[in-house]
Amino acid sequence: MADVGNGRRPPTLQDLADAVGMTANTVSRALNDKSGVSATTRALIKAEAERLGYVPNIHARSLVLGSRKTIGVIVSNISNPFFADLVSEVELQAQQAGYTVLLLLSYESAERERDAIGRALRSGLDGLIAAPVQERSDAWTPVIKAGIPLVLVSRELPELGVDFYSADNEAGIQLTTDFVLAQGAKDVVLVDEDMPFSTIRLRSEGFRRSLERHGLPFDPRQQLALVPPARAFRVSQSWQADDAYRVVSDLLDRGRRPDAFVVGDDYYALGLYRALTERGLSIPGDVMVMGWGNHPFTRFMAPPLSTLLLPFQEVASRATRRLLDRIGGTADDRVVTERILPELVLRASTAR
Repeated sequence: MADVGNGRRPPTLQDLADAVGMTANTVSRALNDKSGVSATTRALIKAEAERLGYVPNIHARSLVLGSRKTIGVIVSNISNPFFADLVSEVELQAQQAGYTVLLLLSYESAERERDAIGRALRSGLDGLIAAPVQERSDAWTPVIKAGIPLVLVSRELPELGVDFYSADNEAGIQLTTDFVLAQGAKDVVLVDEDMPFSTIRLRSEGFRRSLERHGLPFDPRQQLALVPPARAFRVSQSWQADDAYRVVSDLLDRGRRPDAFVVGDDYYALGLYRALTERGLSIPGDVMVMGWGNHPFTRFMAPPLSTLLLPFQEVASRATRRLLDRIGGTADDRVVTERILPELVLRASTAR
């Protein structure tokens, strides 16, 4: 039993039977709530199954029949453009390798994430790519115990010890902040979402480091404008321009007049533009604005928005190739962590 449930070999029905000292038939009947098994025995078997990470039903049968040639993808919401691009690239790469993709959504809910993980396990997937909610890493323990290859993207859970691929959020925000500072900005504000994600934490840290490297103080009460996550669990776009509009309008109405904004998403820049122009401030004459994401609408804004091109296609491609290598048994033993540098796209909103 030493190699069971630790990522080397998924536990089998016989492993579970051996662990509880009963026959495989008794264990199977207990797991499927069949008659002839006492409530005490059934509870004992189910508790041991959870401890071992034993996954019955479809996944267990797939271990006997062989690969189902299916990859699962768990992300928060495909109305998020980043995840939409990522899922599209994973599907393309998987299809070329002969795999289909099962998409499951968490909507930034830990409860829905657990449900998605359970459905993925019951579906007998060969592997999973996921952007976790990041509330509790133990939700992913059943995946690890079942020996199912898991690759994380965008949001990190280092304690799981699995492969991870992401855009380099800390370096990216330093690129945007360094640029507006080089253009003469002295007072810069970061507009980002108020959520406990590693991506947001890294952007805040990179922003702070950029200011300090240029000899400027960092006061989160003055330099951070956080957008409340009121829409985080809705099916619609999480980053609403009107939320950023309200936050920036309040900041400006309190007398703050920064000479540059950098944002955590291009959608925030839409609301930011309106808040500035309503108060007679010109872009970039009075205030420079730097985006994040290079969404298609940015070049049609007035003025066109300088922004950051995120390498999500490359992130998805590398993550999918790594997962397929894990599934095929050709991956090396090391745990890979890769953060890929974004690229500045310069337009008129920062031209001075």
